[in-house]
Amino acid sequence: MDQDENNEEVAADAELAAAIMRRHFRPSLIKTEAWEGYEFADMEIKITESTDCYGAVLWPSAMVLCHFLDTHRDEYNLMDKNIIELGAGTGLVTIVTSLLGAKVTSTDLPDVLSNLRHNVNRNTRGRCRHAPRITELSWGKQLEERFPRTTCHYDYIIAADVVYAHPYLHELMETFMHLSSDDTVILWAMRFRLDPENSFVDTFEKHFHLEELYDLPSLRIKLYRARKRTSGSQLF
Repeated sequence: MDQDENNEEVAADAELAAAIMRRHFRPSLIKTEAWEGYEFADMEIKITESTDCYGAVLWPSAMVLCHFLDTHRDEYNLMDKNIIELGAGTGLVTIVTSLLGAKVTSTDLPDVLSNLRHNVNRNTRGRCRHAPRITELSWGKQLEERFPRTTCHYDYIIAADVVYAHPYLHELMETFMHLSSDDTVILWAMRFRLDPENSFVDTFEKHFHLEELYDLPSLRIKLYRARKRTSGSQLF
């Protein structure tokens, strides 16, 4: 790569990263309840974080995923699509996909659900075609009992920053595999930090076709699209 091409890539990265981060705003006045503001799906979204749990803090990967879906509505028409989100956290991705017309099942661990439910209800009630469903999901546990393959089919699995500092990566892989049908598309945003997390991508590729949609070096975030590897299946 010559210097001009490198400069163009750096400029494109900076421009896209800036566009994503402009989606975030803070209230001009201090309110009784602290919240952060975001603009997606032609709506103002208010998110309350819970600082005592990193799972209830909004990370930039969620904004990257929301920006992609919001700016690719023709290619990824979510109207009436069945979606499940893993590690929903503060609920921003669940909210945005619901505002874009999807039937969303939003999942996380029990200690996150109260704040997740608060954010989702506040931002989707009366605004959405389908009310999001919020439920507990501990990766790798009771998958068939709670999400039986015969009745649970998802057009999309979405996830943002689910790999960071998590001791249950094997269970996460089991969950991806269980919830994926041959035609399920996974949209997964990941911030690269540590070697164990980076190596998860290599393991993931053994089971899924993986395509890079965004590479944002300035944010250290990549956005992937994936589909389960099956004999005779076509890639996307």
